[in-house]
Amino acid sequence: MAYPQTAPGNGGLIMPTMNMIQALNSAMDTMLERDPNVLIFGEDVGYFGGVFRATEGLQRKYGVTRCFDTPIGEGGIIATAIGMGAYGLRPVVEIQFADYIYPAFDQLVSEAARLRYRSAGDFSAAMTVRTPYGGGIFGGQTHSQSPEAIFTHVTGLKTVIPSTPYDAKGLLISAIEDDDPVIFLEPKRIYNGPFNGRHDQPVVPWSKHPASEVPEGYYTVPLGRANILRSGEQMTILAYGTMVYVALTAAEASGIDAEVIDLRTLLPVDIDTIVASVEKTGRCVIIHEATRTSGYGAELSALVQEHCFYHLEAPIERVTGWDTPYPHAFEWEYFPGPERVTAAMRRVLEG
Repeated sequence: MAYPQTAPGNGGLIMPTMNMIQALNSAMDTMLERDPNVLIFGEDVGYFGGVFRATEGLQRKYGVTRCFDTPIGEGGIIATAIGMGAYGLRPVVEIQFADYIYPAFDQLVSEAARLRYRSAGDFSAAMTVRTPYGGGIFGGQTHSQSPEAIFTHVTGLKTVIPSTPYDAKGLLISAIEDDDPVIFLEPKRIYNGPFNGRHDQPVVPWSKHPASEVPEGYYTVPLGRANILRSGEQMTILAYGTMVYVALTAAEASGIDAEVIDLRTLLPVDIDTIVASVEKTGRCVIIHEATRTSGYGAELSALVQEHCFYHLEAPIERVTGWDTPYPHAFEWEYFPGPERVTAAMRRVLEG
């Protein structure tokens, strides 16, 4: 698997391990120290350190003007960030759950995403919107949504989803340094460890995973570049976030020689890596937690069909959530687990 093992330039020494929350905190700490224009705000992110503690200690270290709490008003949070970005600051705002981001949707679409275009390049909204997303924590319908496809539809926004602590820090730093607005979706089910979709098994901490080795200082993971986590010849699996580990589990358990690609950035998407893989394997399975209809998997399927039509040896399969609100009582029927993925892989092989 393509996971870094040592810090760049550290002479090959093993790095300390971090979970994803600690890695995100380290990214914000690094950028607050590095760039005086960076500031952090949102609901409970200051004194309390965030509902998941991703901003813990930052207000104590940098003061209430660099890391502060806001009223419960997502539209106001995003509107303030847009104004700050237009005047040269680099705000990093937290929306407590992705399910709460909808009151700010008009600001994101009509203002943040359009500012560079409508001003003919005179202004831009250099801002990052962090928000936990996805299910697998028994959060019910208002704490488990996966709205990534809504944002990938909006020209002018970039959409990023990390799946490891190492990537979380590097991608967040890249997002903060980007001159355009970035929606940074954090799969909360894997904040504390990779999750293979089997809820009845013991939780594995990040400390036992190679991608938990995170440099303490500055580094970046470029936006728009996917990561091939598992090489294979029989099919390509496209996944992101928590579903990366479900895909890896299904590939190992099934014995199918599948190539697993972690997209990392949904927009811009690394179409070159996708095309090269599907042209090699001739088959493709796409996995995401979000509802099926008009989910991001539909866009991926269209891209693969357009670019790889003459290489495909079977129809593309999608494994997704159902077209229902996220059900509290049937969490694991809704959540795409390794068994559902394995069944799709076998259908593709037989196709």
